[in-house]
Amino acid sequence: MKWGLFGGTFNPVHFGHLRAAEELMTLLDLERVIFIPAASPPHKTERGMASFEHRLQMLQGAIAGNDSFSLSDVEGRRPGKSYSIDTVQYFLDSHDPGLELYFITGQDAFDAITTWQEWDKLLSLCHFAVITRPGYENKGLLQILPPDTAARYVYDEGNDIFKNPQGRSVFFRRTTFLDISSSHIREKIQQGQSVRYLTPDKVIRYIEANQLYR
Repeated sequence: MKWGLFGGTFNPVHFGHLRAAEELMTLLDLERVIFIPAASPPHKTERGMASFEHRLQMLQGAIAGNDSFSLSDVEGRRPGKSYSIDTVQYFLDSHDPGLELYFITGQDAFDAITTWQEWDKLLSLCHFAVITRPGYENKGLLQILPPDTAARYVYDEGNDIFKNPQGRSVFFRRTTFLDISSSHIREKIQQGQSVRYLTPDKVIRYIEANQLYR
């Protein structure tokens, strides 16, 4: 089994998230992508953030009808900060030993991975699928990871991946770039502007019904 774990605040989820997940399904031959909203993200302030339950419900509406997408509330059931290492370990401990996990994240987040909780252990537990920005050039891992860690990775040019001794790989993959951000959506809502075609209609209706981001 090959599953993608797509973590984030999703405040709110938008078409950029959904399209990237859809394309990574094909690029990495994944069986499913599981969206995992963070309850208490360690790298972001919770000011202006919709509650975990609201973000969970918006995601539920956004992925409805796609059998390859699913949702997990695991970080909302765990007290304290939402650390990726705990989430990955949870999935490995609670599923078949043959499960391969691909942690999906953006390039900006991966560039700061050495600030993540137990980042070195995390890299040994799962693959990383990094969504690159337009104009990205593959310059290796030395600009991201400490030299001793980067040196343990071997670049496979044929498959365009970096692989470590544990058999875990880092995939830098470009998906269709949609210049949409959750913060931009929130700003438009605060200004009373339309956010149609930036996020699914079900998400918009939920935001309006619950008067979020106003």
